[in-house]
Amino acid sequence: MSSTSPFPVRPASPAEPGTQLHILGICGTLMGSLALLARELGFAVSGTDANVYPPMSDQLREAGIELSEGYTADSIPDGTELVMLGNAGLARGNPAVEAVLDRRLPYLSGAEWLGRYVLPGRWVIAASGTHGKTTTTAMITWILEQCGLQPGYLIGGVPHGLPGSARLGDSIFFAIEADEYDTSYFDRRSKFMHYRPDTLIFGNLEFDHADIFADLAAIEHQFHHLIRTIPSSGLIVAPSDDDNVSRVLAGGCWTPVATFGPADSAEWSIDHRGCVIGGGKDHGHLELQLLGEHNRRNALAAIAATHHAGVAVPDAIAALASFRGVKRRMETIYESTTVTVYDDFAHHPTAIATTLAGLRERVGDAPILAIIEPASHTMRRGTHGDTLAAATDAADEVIWFRPADLGWNPSDYGNATAVHDDQDALLAATRASVARGMRHVVIMSNGGFGGFHRRLVDELKTSNVQEG
Repeated sequence: MSSTSPFPVRPASPAEPGTQLHILGICGTLMGSLALLARELGFAVSGTDANVYPPMSDQLREAGIELSEGYTADSIPDGTELVMLGNAGLARGNPAVEAVLDRRLPYLSGAEWLGRYVLPGRWVIAASGTHGKTTTTAMITWILEQCGLQPGYLIGGVPHGLPGSARLGDSIFFAIEADEYDTSYFDRRSKFMHYRPDTLIFGNLEFDHADIFADLAAIEHQFHHLIRTIPSSGLIVAPSDDDNVSRVLAGGCWTPVATFGPADSAEWSIDHRGCVIGGGKDHGHLELQLLGEHNRRNALAAIAATHHAGVAVPDAIAALASFRGVKRRMETIYESTTVTVYDDFAHHPTAIATTLAGLRERVGDAPILAIIEPASHTMRRGTHGDTLAAATDAADEVIWFRPADLGWNPSDYGNATAVHDDQDALLAATRASVARGMRHVVIMSNGGFGGFHRRLVDELKTSNVQEG
């Protein structure tokens, strides 16, 4: 496998080795990945978070990065020369933030740090959109890696088969997950405004992040700002069948666009045989280990993006055959002769629906139990209440966990087998469902879920030993 890119070597980093960097919010998916990049650049890295939980905490500790839990005025070690501020819960009034300001320490956001120290001079391939960013970025990275290009990357999760969620790499290529969430309490632009991509996947667009965006138009406004940063020599890979994406592009686009989607409307498609069609040519059959139509579309976008970077399409297709996905994206965390348990990050009705539809496609009529924690800001607000019931249609049973601060009742939105606000009760209900024959259990949350995953797996292991 090979690439025809004329830029095989990444530029020298502008970072100064030895700088004492402390990261507030270090266990977030972005910030934890940035911590790994900073350490690789030669920064002396430490960090603090309100909650320290795996898989990111494990990855950071394995890298030798010292972690502390809980924000206080003493969170930032003496000798700190630069502070990187995350977004979740970090604003004025936070004791650690106040300490940064009172001590007159230099500070910046994670996205700004990345744009300043890592991305200049790189060929940036960014995956953006409401859904699929993490998996698509990991696919891009995997293709480039399998083609011997040793890319840098930053993925909002921990990919299987790659050394962690981020690295600098040894070529000019850098694959990145381009998030539309705002940058920090002092920079309300979307994070992706700091990345300046050369190749952009604009995969889809729906309303999300109700805590910072008033409506879909506000999100579209940020995406159009992103479109304005892409050079005319770059490429935008976009769906041919997403009206929201099309509306953003119609507002002004100065970059070539390659479309993917249905064969009758897109330049890149997958035909009825499962073959990738691009530029009017059949490039070969796509074999994926991942479930669902949404992942086939993610793969198609990744193939088109890496083709722009010089990768031969058959090589990209061959690389994806061995791609095993990202942790917490339909990751099998337990399997026995009677039940399989999956951990999934789905936290939006569309993501819930496509995930369950993909599992149904694979398991046929086998019973599916969905366990859902509404952990995202948008889900907690009940913004998508009118679409939640239909989102779980592919499951046979649906158990909702209701956090204490949830402002709505999942029972009001139909298709809820049960609702529990206590983890012990949730665990007992799950065990009872498994005993009734639920063969596939999907736990859906974009948070730590209070360690529920681990508790369930431990109980199932114990039960399996006793029954065996």
